[in-house]
Amino acid sequence: MLRTRFCELFGIEHPIVQGGMQWVGKAELVAAVANAGALGMITALTQPTPEALEKEIARCREMTDKPFGVNLTILPTVKPPPLVEYREVIVGSGIKIVETAGFTPVDHLPHLKAAGIKVLHKCTTIKHALHAQSLGADAISIDGFECAGHPGEEDIPGLILIPIAADQISIPIIASGGFADGRGLVAALALGADGINMGTRFMATVESPIHENVKQHLVDATELETDLIFRQLGNTTRVHRNVVSSEVVSILNGGGEFADVRELVVGTRGRRVYEVGDTDLGIWSAGLAQGLIHDIPAVGELVNRIVTDAEKIISGRLAGFVC
Repeated sequence: MLRTRFCELFGIEHPIVQGGMQWVGKAELVAAVANAGALGMITALTQPTPEALEKEIARCREMTDKPFGVNLTILPTVKPPPLVEYREVIVGSGIKIVETAGFTPVDHLPHLKAAGIKVLHKCTTIKHALHAQSLGADAISIDGFECAGHPGEEDIPGLILIPIAADQISIPIIASGGFADGRGLVAALALGADGINMGTRFMATVESPIHENVKQHLVDATELETDLIFRQLGNTTRVHRNVVSSEVVSILNGGGEFADVRELVVGTRGRRVYEVGDTDLGIWSAGLAQGLIHDIPAVGELVNRIVTDAEKIISGRLAGFVC
């Protein structure tokens, strides 16, 4: 069994995290991850209201008695959500693990810590990781350039970012971006991390609450089929390449502004992709890890496979290199 200080601190069996994913981080997936011994996160802002989040937390508790958390993402949006109200629901529901992401959690962390909540802050730079540590975060998740969603603006891949973080951060580190199998877990541990975060890989599982067409699309896709959009706007986002993302890239490369692509990137279109299975309906997130996805297993099978393969690599192939 692989046990790291992250496992000990967050009360989980395996050093694997299913981080927040808009429209995907719902109770059925989170509970399956928790039941497999890993750490799942309900995505707060996937729920339309704080009251809906409260119900989703209760629904997850009906499916698992193991630890799980809630993701609270702090990013600029067309219509800012009531983050304080979502936070109050998280605290009031007795959640003990929160993943913050995006902008600094300075306004939320004191309230979460006062409630006895352990905070994992996801960020894309060493500077922001050090800041989160100074604020009192219990662990950080460092996102390399390979990740889905927001890789930041510095374009540093995990192979460089993770060991630099390990050299400067004293709290546990979760490596994020490009992880999908046991080889990646071993690599992350070797680079100094205490576990891995997976988003894209967990999308292609039986319990993932998205259309089967999207899951199969991830199986069929290669690492070459993603786009970086919004770079010109200072809000780079990695998404699966499709008709819509290609149009957005073309418009912005041609000097367009956000107003020119607003209707193309509206979140409700991305949600419909997951609901009806038409992968060209809107923008949807996927990381380079889609090139490593070759099947759609149950979450428990996937977690067990990753951990078992990692143990075999460490005790077998790598041990054989030591004379």
